[in-house]
Amino acid sequence: MVREFDYRKLRESSWDAEVLSFVAQIREHKGRQDLYLRQKPVELQRLVEVAKIQSTDSSNRIEGIGTSNARMRQLLEDRATPRTRDEQEIVGYRDVLKRIHESYEHIPLKGSVILQLHRDLLAYTDKTFGGKFKNTQNYINETHADGTSFTRFTPLEPFETPEAVEAICTSYREALARHVVDPLILIPIFICDFLCIHPFNDGNGRMSRLVTLLLLYQSGFMVGKYISIEQKIERTKETYYDVLGKISNGWHEGGNDYTSFIKYLLGIVLSCYRDLEERLGSMDRKSTPYEIVRKAVDNTLGMFTKAQILQLCPSIGSSSVEAALKRLKDEGYILRQGSGRNTAYVRNPDYV
Repeated sequence: MVREFDYRKLRESSWDAEVLSFVAQIREHKGRQDLYLRQKPVELQRLVEVAKIQSTDSSNRIEGIGTSNARMRQLLEDRATPRTRDEQEIVGYRDVLKRIHESYEHIPLKGSVILQLHRDLLAYTDKTFGGKFKNTQNYINETHADGTSFTRFTPLEPFETPEAVEAICTSYREALARHVVDPLILIPIFICDFLCIHPFNDGNGRMSRLVTLLLLYQSGFMVGKYISIEQKIERTKETYYDVLGKISNGWHEGGNDYTSFIKYLLGIVLSCYRDLEERLGSMDRKSTPYEIVRKAVDNTLGMFTKAQILQLCPSIGSSSVEAALKRLKDEGYILRQGSGRNTAYVRNPDYV
């Protein structure tokens, strides 16, 4: 018997105070989003370019796919062609992410569209199953510290997959149209079901993160364009896999609890909004580049690089950041560690 999906039943669900607090806080940030979009277009465009690189890098890195920072930037700026299998995967992600950024309003949530996005994700590779649902049973395995592994979850079988993907897409669209539940709760539930179906031979995790962005954008939550959601997931990868493990318990029988993943994903989105406001809202146009950089340094713990400070200061350019860091070093406010490409800085604990 194929598992049924009917998100209209979510109308009967109740959510605890933590979930409702996340929803309320994110919506409050979203209310200020348009103000930033109007007032700080130059700074936002700089953030978009940084976030594209971070998102592509992190989402692939979660799956063990990577390349050097220099090559990543060249590939993302379309100044190089992929040399390795990993780089082929990376440019595929780049293209799908770009399409979602630019055309999210015109990408309907349907099984056929998800197949097209998957085809484009693997377009540069020699894999023959891009744009096709899985044709062999896949398993979600977990590896112990001693190297042994076990099957944590068995997704749907290949013959059940096309119907199930179409069902969650249809049910999502209906629930959204009828305002059954807040989209901020509906989106993580959809993503959970997508991952439990595990519809592809390869690329399920990356597709789930791309579809997450698509659905957030379509509901007006644009923060992932400016602050990388994928990077925050990568930095909390253990928790990410832990909550995915929890939501799969009892999934085949429809008895699973989505709450832990809802809280996890909303926590990530809220953190991104807070970062966005920190980077934009605190930037008084009257502040000098030196004052902006010093504030960014004050908000940074441990060692940091010029590139990291540049990301935190989208209102000023590279030469201004460099000049400000030099002045802070000359004043003894920060100490330089290493040299050349390995240059980093740390706040001087003895500065008075």
